[in-house]
Parts: sequence; C-alpha cells; structure tokens
Amino acid sequence: TLPIIMINTYLGKIIVQSWIPKIIKKRVCSIFVEDSLSNGALCQCGAARDDHASVAVGDHFSTAMLKHWESAEHSSEQPTDAFGEVQFAGASKRHSHFLRLSWSTEPSVVYNILTAQSIWGLPAPNLVVSVVGGEGKTQVKTWVREVLRQGLVKASQSTGAWILTTGLHEGVGRCVGQAVRDHAAAASSVSLNKVVALGIAPWGLVEKREQLVKPQGSFPAKYNAPNASQDSCPLDNNYQAFLLVDDGSVGRRGGETEFRARLEEYISQQRTGRRGSGSIEIPVLCMLISGETDMLKRMDLSLKSCIPWLVLAGSGGLADFLSDVLENLSSAPAVLSSGEGNSEALKAPKVDLKDRVAERFKKHFPSEAQTDKLVEQALNIYQNRHLITVYHAEHESPNDFDTVLLKTLVGASKQHSSVEDNPYTDELKLAVTWNRVDIAKTELFNGEIHWKYKDLEDSMTDALINDKPQFVRLFTENGLNILEYLTYGRLESLYRSVPDGTVLYQLLQQCLAERLAMVERHSPSEKQNSSTKLLKDNNEDGPVKEVTLFEVSRVLELLMGDVCQPFYYQPLRLEFTSSKGTALRRASKVLRGRCKYQDWPCLDPWASLFLWAVLQNRKEMALYFWEMAGEAVLSALGGCKILRELSKLEIENETKLSLKELAQRFENLAHDIFSSCYRSDERRSFTLLIRKSPVWGHSTCLQMGVSADARLFFSNDGVQSLLSHIWWGDMKRNTEVWKLLLTFFCPILCYTNLISFRKQDNQLEEEEGIPNEDGPDQDTNILLSAFIIFDTGVPYRPPQRPFIVSRWRQFWFAPVTSFLGNVLMYFLFLLLFAYVLLVDFEPPPPSGPGAAECVLYFWVFTIVCEEIRQSIYLGTMTWRQRFRLYIKDMWNKCDLTAISLFIIGLICRMFHRSHEFGRDVLCLDYMVFTLRLIHIFAIHKQLGPKIIIVGKMMKDVFFFLFFLGVWVMAYGVANQALIYSYDPNPNRIFRRVFYRPYLHIFGQIPVEEMDVGKDWDITCTHNVTLIESGEEPCRNHESNWMVVILLVVYLLVTNILLINLLIAMFSYTFSKVQEHSDTYWKFQRYNLIAEYHSRPSLAPPFIILSHINIFIRRVIRKVPSVKIHHFVLDLEPKSANRLSTWETIQKEDFLTARIKIQKSSDSERLKRMSTKVDGVLKHLSESRDFEHRLRSLENQIEYCSSALNWVVDTLAQGSTFKPPRPPPALRDVLPSSSSST
Repeated sequence: TLPIIMINTYLGKIIVQSWIPKIIKKRVCSIFVEDSLSNGALCQCGAARDDHASVAVGDHFSTAMLKHWESAEHSSEQPTDAFGEVQFAGASKRHSHFLRLSWSTEPSVVYNILTAQSIWGLPAPNLVVSVVGGEGKTQVKTWVREVLRQGLVKASQSTGAWILTTGLHEGVGRCVGQAVRDHAAAASSVSLNKVVALGIAPWGLVEKREQLVKPQGSFPAKYNAPNASQDSCPLDNNYQAFLLVDDGSVGRRGGETEFRARLEEYISQQRTGRRGSGSIEIPVLCMLISGETDMLKRMDLSLKSCIPWLVLAGSGGLADFLSDVLENLSSAPAVLSSGEGNSEALKAPKVDLKDRVAERFKKHFPSEAQTDKLVEQALNIYQNRHLITVYHAEHESPNDFDTVLLKTLVGASKQHSSVEDNPYTDELKLAVTWNRVDIAKTELFNGEIHWKYKDLEDSMTDALINDKPQFVRLFTENGLNILEYLTYGRLESLYRSVPDGTVLYQLLQQCLAERLAMVERHSPSEKQNSSTKLLKDNNEDGPVKEVTLFEVSRVLELLMGDVCQPFYYQPLRLEFTSSKGTALRRASKVLRGRCKYQDWPCLDPWASLFLWAVLQNRKEMALYFWEMAGEAVLSALGGCKILRELSKLEIENETKLSLKELAQRFENLAHDIFSSCYRSDERRSFTLLIRKSPVWGHSTCLQMGVSADARLFFSNDGVQSLLSHIWWGDMKRNTEVWKLLLTFFCPILCYTNLISFRKQDNQLEEEEGIPNEDGPDQDTNILLSAFIIFDTGVPYRPPQRPFIVSRWRQFWFAPVTSFLGNVLMYFLFLLLFAYVLLVDFEPPPPSGPGAAECVLYFWVFTIVCEEIRQSIYLGTMTWRQRFRLYIKDMWNKCDLTAISLFIIGLICRMFHRSHEFGRDVLCLDYMVFTLRLIHIFAIHKQLGPKIIIVGKMMKDVFFFLFFLGVWVMAYGVANQALIYSYDPNPNRIFRRVFYRPYLHIFGQIPVEEMDVGKDWDITCTHNVTLIESGEEPCRNHESNWMVVILLVVYLLVTNILLINLLIAMFSYTFSKVQEHSDTYWKFQRYNLIAEYHSRPSLAPPFIILSHINIFIRRVIRKVPSVKIHHFVLDLEPKSANRLSTWETIQKEDFLTARIKIQKSSDSERLKRMSTKVDGVLKHLSESRDFEHRLRSLENQIEYCSSALNWVVDTLAQGSTFKPPRPPPALRDVLPSSSSST
C-alpha cells in the first residue's frame, strides 16, 4: 500500500501544480501612491519605489492626485506564485501546507482546498474557534496562556475543532501553537489530527516570505526565519496550514481581516459530519483576547453575520472595555434625559447610553483622538450583546472551557430558535457534534428536561451516521422508541451514507449498477418516450437510482452465501427465488418512484442496525446493537460470518486486521453466552442450537457456525454434547466399541441388555414443544435431530411401532452404527480392489473382466449413486446451492477425483490399445481411495488432531519443495553440463538433471560416474554420430574438479540447510497447531457427524437398496423427507418466544457478570478514583469561589455598618430633632460550641 500512497501523493501534487495558479490569485500594487513621510521613497502600500513595476510608477500626474492608497483600487491580481508545503528548519519533518491568495478570493474555493482529500485533506471541523487580538509584541498574560493551553486547545481536541489565528510566531498565535504542540505530544495517535491549527496571516507581514515563492509550487519549501524584525514576523511551525492573504501591502496588519470574516461566515453555513451529513451547521465562535480599537470594525462585521463572540475579561485592551460596557451598562438602568417632546424622550436613552459608552471608551483608550466612529461601532456591538459572552477566569476553571464554549454557542442559537422548539435541542445537537456525552448526561439528561421523540430524532440520525455509540445508547435510554424511529426508508438512508472507498460502498454500488443495467436492458420503451414524459420527475415513475434494500439484500446474500435466505425480501414483495435474473427483474418493477415500504416500520430494528454496523466495521456500535438485539448466540455468529467474509475482500492490512479481531470477539461472545446457557439448562441449550431463526433467514446456530468457520464455538462442551447425542442416537454415550462390533455381526444382540438405550422423557419434550417420535420417513430415532412441525404449529406424531421394530431402528439407524458399517465395508472394498489389481485383472473383452472385477464395478457404482444423492438430492436448497456446498468440502473433491480416475481407467482397460494405461490409472486411483481413509479416522479423538497437524504440515512441504526445486534445477543443469559436453538424449537429460540430484539428498551418489579418478565400467564414445544415435557419451575430464566442488556445496545446502529448515518449519507448525488441534478436530467432527447422520443406514454396495427405497418414497409416492431437516427445529411461536426470553436472560446475566469483573479490575478502580478526585477538586474550586464571595460580602457589610454608625453619630450630635429612644447597643456574639467546651 505504501507505493500506492506515494503514487497518489505524487499525482496529487501534479494536479495542484497545474490548477492552483489558474484559480488562486495574488495581489500586486499597480499604482504608486507616495508616502509623505518617506520623501517619495516608499509607497503607501509599504513597498519601496524600486519594488514596483514600471507601469505603477510611470503615471506621475495620476499618482500626484491620489492622497490615500486602497487595495481594491490600486492593486491588481496575478496568478499566485507561493503554494505547496513548507518545512521549517530545525523543526520536525512534518510539513505544513501554505497558500498565498488575494483577499477577494471566494471562501468556497478555499474551504474546498482545505478539506478535499486529494489536496490538503484537513478533517472537516465540528467547531471553529477564531482567536482575535493579542497580536504584536505585547506580552500575553500567564492566566491567558493557561486558558489557551488547558481550556481552548483541550476543548478543541475533544470536539474536533479548527483554531484560527494569525499563525505568526508572536503573541496569542505563538501561545496557541505551543499549546497545540504540547497536546499533540501528549495525545494518542487516534486524536492527533482532531485539532487543526490554521494560520490566516497577511502576506506582507511574513518574515522571509521570499523563501516561499516558487511559481511551480514548493513541495516542500525550506523556511528559515530565526529572528523577527519590527515590521514582520515569521510563521509558527506548530500550525498545520497557512492562508497568507495578500492585499498588495507590505508590513501592514489587518489585510486579512475581511477575508477571514467571509471565510468564517461561509464555514458557519456548512454542515458537520461526514460529507455534511450532520444535523447542524458548523458552529463558529470568535474569541477576543486583548485587542486594539481597530478590532471593533472586525467584531461588528461578524456580529452582523450572527457569529457569537467570547470575550476574555481581564486580558486587557478592547476585551476589558467590552466586558465593562456589557456588564455595567446592562445591569444599570438608563437615566432618561429631561425633554418636552415625545421624539426627544425616545432619543434620550440612546443619547445617554452613547455618552456612557464614550465615557468608558475614554477611560480605557485615553490616547485615541477620533472616537465618534469607534463609539458608534461599540454601540452596534452593544445592540448585539445577546451574541456575546464574557468569560471571567477567576470564576471558571480552564478545564470547564468546553462547557463555556457550548453554552456560548447555545445561547447564541437560542435567539434564532422558534418558540415551539425545545430550547435545549441546539445544545444537544452541539453535544452530539462534539461527541461530548459527558456534557449531555450532566446538563441535558439529568432528569430535569422532558425530551420528546421529535427532539431526539435528528440527533439520533447524526449519532448513527457519524459513529457515536454512546449517544445512541443515551437516546434509547431516554425516550427514543427504536420501533418508531427505524423505518425501511430511514434504513436505506443509513446505507446511502456509507463512506466512499469502503468495501461495503463498492459492493452496494456494484449491485446498484447491476440493477440499473437490468432496467435499461428490459425497458427499451423508456428510451423512446416523448419529450413531455422525459420532463416528469424521476421520483414519480422512474427507477430508483440510489441504494435500496434490494442492494443491501444482494450484498448480504453475497457475504452470507447459502447459509440463510435473503434478507428484506418481504417488504420488497419478492419471493425467495434462486434465480438472480428473476430477482433483478422483479426488483426493477417494484423499485420505481416513491415505494410504499419506505414508510413501514422495520420488523427487527435492532437486528437491522446490527447488520448495518457490522458491515461498516463499527466495533462499539455493533456491540451495543448486539446487546439490544435478540438471539444473542446466532447474532454473534452471524456478525462473525460477515466480518470474516469482508476481511477476505478488504485490501488494506490494518482494516483487514480490525475485521478479523472483531469477528473473533463475536465468536468469543457466542461461545461464552452459549456456555452460560448450557450451564443453566442443557436441554434448552440443545434446542437453541438447532432452532430456526426467522430474523436470520431461517438459519440455525450450527449452520451459521459452520459457515463462519467458528472453531472455538464448536469446541464448546454444550455443542459437543449435542453432537455426541446425535452421534450415538438412542444408545448411551458410554457404550463400548466392542459391543457395537459384536452386535453388528450378531444383530440379535440388540434386543438384549448388551447395549443400553436412553429413555425418552415425553413430558419434558411436550413442555418444550419438541416431538418425541419420528416422522413417517425418518431414518433415525435421535432426539432433537430431525422432525417436522407443520404450518399449523402442531407436531406430527406417527403411530407407535412394536418393540422389535423400534429397537431395530434405534440400533441400525444411529449415525455411529452407520459409520461402523461404512468403515468395515470400505476396508472390504479396498481389499477387493487390491485383489483385482494384483491377482484378477484380466484382459479386455471378450476375455475379461472377471467376476471379482464386475463386483468391484458395481460397488463403485453404488458409491457414485451415494455421491449423487449427497450433492443434489440432500437438503431443502436448490440443486445449485447444494452442489456449491458439496464441492466446498475437500474430501468431496477427493471422492470426485477417485471416481473420475476410476471411470477413465475402466474405459481405457476395455480396449486393447489402452489396456495397460487403464490398469495404470486404476493403480493410481487405488492410492486415492486408500487416502480417503484419513477422513474416516478423523472421528477418532487421538488420530483426528494428528490428521489436522499433518494437513497443516503439507503446506510447509510445498514451500520446502519450492526452495528445493530451485537448488535441484541449479545444480542439475550445471552438473550435467560439466560432466558431459554433449548429450542430446532427453531421457538421460531428465534423469540426470532432476532425478539424480534428488537422489543425492538421500545418499545415492554415483561416485564412479562423477569422479574421473574412479574407473567406470560403462562403454562410452566421443563420436557425435553415435551419441546422437543413443550411445553413452564419455565424461569431460577438464572440469571435473568443479563437479566435485558443486556436489559438496549442493549436499551442504540441501542436507544441512534445507532439511533443517523443513524440520524447523514442521516444529513450528506442530507447536502452533497442537495448542488448537483439539478445537480444529471438534469443528471437523461436526461435518463427519452431519454426513453420517444424513446417510442411509446401509453401506455400499448394499446402499443401493436404500437408494431404491428413497426413490420410491420420494419420487413415486411423493412422501416428503424428514431427514433433510437434520439439525433443524421449527418451533411453535409460543415455544420460540419462551426460548428467546430465556436466552435473553442468560445474555443479560452474562453481561452483568462481565461488568462486575471489569469494575473490580485495577484499571476501573483507578478510573473511579480519578473521577472522585476530579469531583473533589471541583468542589474545592467552588468553595474557593464561595470564600471569595463571602469575603466581599463581609467587606460590604463592614462598610454598611460603619456607614450606619456614622449616620447614628451624626444624628446624635445634631439638634434638629430628638430621638424617642437611644440607639440600640451592640450585642455580644454567642460563643461557639467549641469555645464553650
């Protein structure tokens, strides 16, 4: 993947180099306006006369008439010459993006450059904080630094925000850069890119900006500006991107103000979330720190765009002035000036307010001369005071700065909300956008606010699309009804929001393209419609050209295979057809315009959301939906199946690994939940394994586990116990094998007590809804293994059979008996085959074949019939699905190979020309039939795991043969060419190039032939004609020394290096597989038991009788088979609900126990302790605040007391009037309890 990324990056740079100069412009001063203070050396733009073009300084008459330089009138646009990436000298290797652009550039173009993946690729913001003020060389206060570091950057990191500053290495911009750097160093790799520091600086103010100039773009530009001059400042290396706004001036501040305000306004109109899928627009907040008077215009411009502001009181400058005006003038009542007319009375408050604002302005900015315009701007700001929040550092902690930001934005948004809306809806949407579930729990869902369904609907969709499972859990716990929320139309919208580039998106688009292609092929009349019909809305009668439930169903069918029926066919009014073309044609007819099913509520909402989350590999979301959905074991196995199939299609290694890890976690959950069920109730757990699920396409846990390759699940004791029950039938599991063999050869013993049979518990079975007896066509009498429950829900019960018949069926129709018979007859088959090949293989007809050979042919014919039955006539699926399932098994492929070789050998041996070849093929076929014994012995507990280990080692052998073949080829060719100068005989070349070096490994080295010093008794010649006629060539004596050296090297490499490599590979494989060999064997044991459970009780060649019986009953008499339903149970609705409730209880008990274990762990204890410590610290900070308030209250009381004393003294000394009584005496304060004791 690394070369692909490098190629894409290179191509992206070429694209940027080609189109950015065509769209983005810079500004150049086009008219020289003389600066009176520089004696004509400088222009009012700040540049020298020599830096201007000849056109700009040529018109002396025009320049003499101009008094003031304006960027819009006296500068022109040219293609930008500074863009690309910048690398700071002495800093990290991380590159930052930069772009020189004109102040009149459209903000939409710039925003697309910032967020497009193919250009800069910055993550879309959930919040934009624009820090204004604090520029220049002024020193930033210490507490402001702490607010920026612990408050702003930390809050931005938790919300995924952009921080906009000037990006220069001075003032507040420098403090923000340092804070971003510190948090990036301390944060995890997951949250590194959550905070984006974006610098918007005037181009003419950047120090050493000429290092960034390159018309073709810089990738990267080397930037080195260690010292800042008086009129310029270098860029800060802690920012991810820089927008260098050019207004044509040099060394002047404020050139970026207008563009920055327009960019903030444009961003505030965009939506949050992936591809703008959020429920709210991106919140933009301006934060004022200190600031000069020229910031009033900037602030007034933003407030008119309804952008809220946060003012840091006490930071100095304009921030202190505005906090003074907003707090004191808002609290104090306006004193009306005296006047006679009504108009003067209305104007009086405004005049008085203006005077008070002017008074405070003179107080804070005594050196300002022209104050009228600035006071008017301050009054405009005061009129929009509802958009301004004053922050006092002494009252708020920097750690709660995110809450301050949230309340500031919510307070501003409440001014625009309607009366009917919940006033807390905007606050909730912001909390969801920032993914701050802690704020939502403490502020919004604390029991004081009554939430309605409509208040949570949009936020729920936002949380689902943007992967915020904690909010989904919070909403469902606080009044959101999932049955009312999730309709089929909303489910389709969730699938349409799948991110581009994922495997799910590609699969959905592929299925959508197939459906649309089918529509175009089967509806040519639509192309010939008149122009009036073409003007109709596509949503009314045209085909739906977006992802629908049909595409989702096709994707699930692709991933799930034949293990279950297709999903979502019921709302689409489609039948469970096996033809892909038929389903496409029917779906194209249904999916036209606005479909009715989109308004229907989803039948299984939690299961549908679980599938949606699993398909997108959303771990936390999928786990929560699994907890909420029913059928916990089957759902976990289904998620495991889907994730493992997706991992096979995924290309990215990291994503593939995460898919496999989540699949393994679901398999572990299925194993653990079923273990709890098995410990609780063995019988119900057996029913759980074979119960058909309507939610999961009528599949069972066993079928889903096999399809998902869930080896760990099959190693569960409960699953193995069920398999043992089925394997032994009605016989007890502790029956010795010798008793089975003795009864097999003497069937009358089955009526004795030699073999013990289990007793049936009819009462318990009826309680569980499980029939006790077999259907009329059942070939076994195994409890829970095969039965039918008809549509009426009443199980069919056949009449009781006599003891002789029932006991006979209990023994002979058990899978273990069928297996034993097949093993014995297979040994007889191999003996007969060997006898024919070695003793009784007669010539072709009419002399042969003999009687034994004819018996062998008939025996193989019965084996072929059984394979046909297994591949086509077994199960309820279509013959194509059954054949696909049959061909997946490796041993079935072995059977097909053996049968194909036997047919080829049989045909060839019937003719004189190919008689010997046919015998050779049959000899090879005998080896294949013999190797088939490995599968038979896989049921053995000791041999089964060893067979698995041998199978794993065969892969190592293939890798070893590759290395060995390379050395054999290299040595064989060189050795043959050195010993014999000329030998065109192909037979000798093949033997001496490949066969002889291979024998060297095992010590068979013909020294006489290879060493010329040894005598060789074979006659040879140097005559080329004789050599070409087939004579043995003589050896070459000149290069014989090299032959010996090559032999030594070859033996050293093969016998020591490669052989020991093979031994090491075998040892590693053995140690690796040995740990899990028991798990692998238990998984394969299911396939063997299912195979012999479905087989007739008779073994070949007598199995032909069973085949005839089956043909008569199924084809002629049309009697349905019960045995095709092996391992499948269709419960009555009442019993199914009871079983699902019991499974849910077991799941909840398991999750509760796991939560208790997690809470008792050391890490959880530390988390709880840290939470308590944070609470204590918060209370301490609040107590300090209370202390401060009490002190101020005491001071005020003391002042009032002294004032009252002064009043009393004054009145007592005066003689105006005499008081009726003397002043009250001061009472002593009662002593405290501590002092009294």
